[in-house]
Order: sequence, then C-alpha cells, then structure tokens
Amino acid sequence: MPIAIKSSFAFSLERETDVLLQFEAAAIPEQDILSMQTDLSEAQHCAHVPAQDAIGERIWLRAVGEFEVSYTAEVEIRRELANLSDLSALSPHEMPGGAVEYLFDSRYCAADRFQTFVEDEFSGTSGGARIAAIQDWISRKYSYVPGASGPQTNALDSFVERRGICRDYAHTVVAMARASTIPARYVACYAPGVEPQDFHAVAEVFLNDPNIEGGGAWQLVDATGMADPAQIVKIGVGRDAADVSFMTTFGASQFLRSSVSVEEI
Repeated sequence: MPIAIKSSFAFSLERETDVLLQFEAAAIPEQDILSMQTDLSEAQHCAHVPAQDAIGERIWLRAVGEFEVSYTAEVEIRRELANLSDLSALSPHEMPGGAVEYLFDSRYCAADRFQTFVEDEFSGTSGGARIAAIQDWISRKYSYVPGASGPQTNALDSFVERRGICRDYAHTVVAMARASTIPARYVACYAPGVEPQDFHAVAEVFLNDPNIEGGGAWQLVDATGMADPAQIVKIGVGRDAADVSFMTTFGASQFLRSSVSVEEI
C-alpha cells in the first residue's frame, strides 16, 4: 500500500548562506515515487545534486532571511525482505568496493571501541544472527527519550547513557555491526508508526544475499522497533548522521519549526 508523506520546516538566515538539504524520498528501484511536490521559498541559488551512493538527491541553496520548505509525496514500497537470522556474513575479501567504506569508523560511530564488547556479549553468533542479537539487545537495554541526546552525541555516549532517539539507536547498531566486521550505514527515512512522528533514522547492514551467488544486499534494521522495513521510505544513506542530515548550514542559522506526517494510504 502507498505511503503518504507530508513534511515541512523553516529556518532563518541572518546573511547570505549556503544550505544543503536532503528531505525528498529517493527515487530508487525498491521504492516508486507515485507523486511528489516540493515548494521552497525564493532563493538566490537552488540546484539538485546526487546524494551519497546515488541514493536520493540533495538540494543546494543560497539564501537569506526566513526560508520555508514544504514537501508532499506518495511512495509505493517494492522492497524484497529477508529474515535477518538466516543470512550469513561475507568475508571481507568478498565484499564489493561500495560496501567496504562502511566497515570503517566514522564521526559518530567508533566501531573499534565496541570490538571487545560485541565479541563477549554476542559470542557464538555471526552474520544476520549477530545483527538480530544486536538489535534485540539495544531494544531491551535502551529507552526512547526525546531530548536525552544532542547533535554531538555519538554511539559510545548512547551506549553509556542507554537512552536517546532513533538517531542514537541507529548509530549504536552501525557501530556494533562494523565492530563485527559487517558493513553498516545510516539511513535517513520516513516511516509510519514512528512516535512522535518526525524524520526517522534506521541502520542498514550488508549481508550475503542467497539469491545472488557470492553477492550481498543491504538489509534494514530498526532497533527502536517502530518502523516496519516493508514501509520504510528511504531519503538517503551515509556513514552516520553527519552525511545525511535533512539540513546542513554553512553559516549561522536559526531553526524555527518543523512538522512531519507519514501514513499508510
């Protein structure tokens, strides 16, 4: 069934400032954009550019004053899903180049700090079974608490505090997966069932695909338990939240308001 999306946000810029936005659903094979409309305030410059891994697009703006964004879309999901626990891991030498970069540490996901923990806590598991165990552990140990974390909170901070929002859950999954030598990336998305409704974040891990001999595929993982992978609408992917923020300003700005609504039609 199609997913209906409505999102809007506004910010203010004191002087001419460059802004990079990423909020539109990605036009990729696993999801069809049935309809969409983006309305932007007047800008001195506006251009679409490809986003990371060619999943979605970013919008470059140069503007001043109050700026408002309004977006609506209907998206049909055509994603093939697999049982995580049944999927094996690929040996590092078997991984394609596009997956290798997601084994490395990144700004918010210091995987090397988790290596001892994952080997002790999840001993005896590997591949998708390891990811399922990580997802279950985070779901049980973490508390979803809006306002408990901030823009600088990283996976290790969240691991210590055991609370946060979707961004923090996703960062911890990514860090623990990489510590287990499983490529993992951060996914910005929309999804029905998220409470409170907002831009959402999940993780995605690269595991063996039984339908492709010697090949792999990305599998979605939401440790918050709020988003069904069959209904997740991808916006973009990255090493962590820094790569795929819905708004990045290259100068002083003031965020004014936002609203997100995602419903199954």
